[in-house]
Amino acid sequence: MQESETYIHAPNKHIRAANGITYAYRELGEKTGIPIVFFTHLSANLDNWDPRIIDGIAEQHWVITFDNTGVGLSNGQVPGTIKEMAEDAIAFIKALGFKQIDILSFSMGGMIAQELLELEPTLIRKVILTGTGPCGGKGSENVTKISNQDLVRAIFTLKDVKTYLFFTRTSNGKKKAKEFLARIKERKQNRDKMIRLKGYLTQLKAINRWGKSTPADLSKIKQPILVVNGEADRMVPTENSYDLVQRLLNSKLVIYKHAGHGAIFQYHQEFAKEVLAFLNK
Repeated sequence: MQESETYIHAPNKHIRAANGITYAYRELGEKTGIPIVFFTHLSANLDNWDPRIIDGIAEQHWVITFDNTGVGLSNGQVPGTIKEMAEDAIAFIKALGFKQIDILSFSMGGMIAQELLELEPTLIRKVILTGTGPCGGKGSENVTKISNQDLVRAIFTLKDVKTYLFFTRTSNGKKKAKEFLARIKERKQNRDKMIRLKGYLTQLKAINRWGKSTPADLSKIKQPILVVNGEADRMVPTENSYDLVQRLLNSKLVIYKHAGHGAIFQYHQEFAKEVLAFLNK
């Protein structure tokens, strides 16, 4: 892959959707076939995706990442519910003219993906759900408390909060956290904007509502689903991944050892291969 074809050099693009929002996005890979759209985590922007995962998947697929409404370089106000975020994502996808997509989602992005499956099932071919859980899943309502505690911890230790939220505190976990944080800082020009505090708090409230909601009926979802997590996820407890697979009729589970919420970043090479095998099957 040439330098111009890597994620850290992908240009920022913009498109105006029917809902009046102008979305920021990046794309990589050959623009043929069904694109795979990435749905990101709490507070994240375009620069929070691991470039090794994007590059690895883009070698065989058309990859698109985007900023949610009100986040980073996308304008508008951050929606107050996960369902509204899904509706906005649909507007973005349709603005690009896609009739069908695959989804790769992480954490809050996995919640949005599940709502999208409910709202527009024919729009989606395959879904990868990572570091996430079902509506009303165990411990999902604690994301706010854990995020705030680790944010304070990060401030006092002068570290990125993802060090604590995404990785275990073992020597290997600390090493993998450092490597991941270095990778997402490789892009030096035309970086995205950080989410505003108000938007971050709005997303936290939306996740909290999701966590306290009545569990959804997942049995009607027919699409192939790949569920991935680490064995020690603190943010969205790993047992939610097992719950998802039990309730999704056409699903497969991958659990990475000695890893937490950010298992896909810790095992980025293995994960990219797993995704490609799943998409190409």
